[in-house]
Amino acid sequence: MSFQLDKVVIFGVGLIGGSFALALKSAGAVRRVVGVGRTAGSISRALALGVIDEAGKDAGAARGADLVLLAMPVGQTREVMRALAPHLEEPTVVTDAGSTKRDVVQHAETELGGALARFVPAHPIAGAEHSGVDAASATLYQGRTVVLTPLPQTSERAAALVEQAWEACGAQVQRMAPREHDEVFAAVSHLPHLLAFALVDLVAGHANAGRLFEHAASGFRDFTRIASSHPEMWRDICMSNRDALLAELSGYEAELAQLRAILDRGDAGALQAVFERARAARNRWLESLK
Repeated sequence: MSFQLDKVVIFGVGLIGGSFALALKSAGAVRRVVGVGRTAGSISRALALGVIDEAGKDAGAARGADLVLLAMPVGQTREVMRALAPHLEEPTVVTDAGSTKRDVVQHAETELGGALARFVPAHPIAGAEHSGVDAASATLYQGRTVVLTPLPQTSERAAALVEQAWEACGAQVQRMAPREHDEVFAAVSHLPHLLAFALVDLVAGHANAGRLFEHAASGFRDFTRIASSHPEMWRDICMSNRDALLAELSGYEAELAQLRAILDRGDAGALQAVFERARAARNRWLESLK
């Protein structure tokens, strides 16, 4: 293909970073991938699986890179950006894969200095309940959406390079403002994860938890699938986007209060009306996906 990167450096070679590397390799869009991680074990595993071609010892691995992807938990973003900044040479472009954007933008403005124009905040809307490099897949981003949230300072060359890289992975790219991004994903991603973790924690706390889990079937499994997601990653996401998440949580609490009142007064008609509205809205959404 015509688009090809010479050197890509990935900080955090887990599900997201590892899948990015594999997708680029599968597309013939990169010559060399260097991985940097917190533990030698994870990087050794990525090497053994062929996800990366070389292990980087520290932020200095970014020297001479065409593209640097920050794919570690968002709570580490500021620290990694601070370490990375002295090693960013022209024309290296930096992007991230975090599920929150306003905090990432703030860290970039504080830490990246003259490289800010070459930073392109991004969020691939893809994942799985399993984490780590063993879960990485070259097809994870096929047909998925990646949201870019460029800054006013971001050069179009940098944004275009990141867009081409994600398109090489099979993704469809959209652009959005950082604030809008965080408000949208608080509602449709961060709140559902919070609720799934909470429900499993609630059931596990029952005195008869073993009996409850023994009889839990597909409904419970489907609703709580995302509670198998990476706890550290989702802790950081929820804390980073807590203002928008708290607003959505308040709305959900109000919805639960309404349902409680309906049940308390035994109003079957009102309960069915809520269910019908929700079913119709979900069916419209599923139809739009076609």
